[in-house]
Amino acid sequence: MTAANHPPVFSLQQGSLPLLISIPHVGTQIPADIAATMTPVAQRTDDCDWHLDRLYAFAARMGASILTPFNARYVIDLNRPPDGANLYPGQDTTGLLPVDTFEKEPLYLDGRLPDEAEVARRRDAYWRPYHDALTAELAELKARHGKVLLWEAHSIRSHVPRFFEGRLPDFNFGTSNGASAVAGLGEELAAIVERHGDYSAVANGRFKGGYITRQYGVPAEGVHAVQLELSQITYMQEQFPYAYDERLAVKVEPLLEELVAVALQRAKSA
Repeated sequence: MTAANHPPVFSLQQGSLPLLISIPHVGTQIPADIAATMTPVAQRTDDCDWHLDRLYAFAARMGASILTPFNARYVIDLNRPPDGANLYPGQDTTGLLPVDTFEKEPLYLDGRLPDEAEVARRRDAYWRPYHDALTAELAELKARHGKVLLWEAHSIRSHVPRFFEGRLPDFNFGTSNGASAVAGLGEELAAIVERHGDYSAVANGRFKGGYITRQYGVPAEGVHAVQLELSQITYMQEQFPYAYDERLAVKVEPLLEELVAVALQRAKSA
């Protein structure tokens, strides 16, 4: 996975289905050399997509491939373009190398912001290996099955005023306005959630899919990509220490499994 003498930067569990679950913001580690330049708040990794590897444990039992990083998004954001372009022009967002938290707290000590050389170093050391693994696994699954579903698993606090007003819907599906997956899939998944009755849902609302969804979802070539930005209030404690709430999670897990299964079937039959 990595060059000799370098610690691994991701984990890939390969499965038997044409299904890859990517969880690019679940990592919590910050390498010591980077941590030395950062503020104490960075060590809390507040903006992690907490516990999604646990919440999506059913996917491994289904036979999905699962790709996760070890490092936090504060090291480098794996769901941003390598050039750092804003995916939502005109809206506030965090970049390829975030410099502040979602609450706009600084991540770096005075005078220690990463320069262009450091950006390039982290892109090569952390961003590229993850995307190389993602590209290779999608290619292998497509070669084996003909079609493949990429499910981008994300989560976020239900209230983040920096990015949206009020409370975020519970389930936020993104298919790049229909461009990254079979037509109508995002809306179909949102409708399933609404019929369930316990949660709110929207397709291609505030979150339309990040770089990974937009870059790799090419339905005409048999690769369908869906991003789910799940409100953390549905399965965990949203404030520090960000504990997993089994009482909540046990309700949302079966619905997640149903949604992934429906999306997979739609991708296979497209």
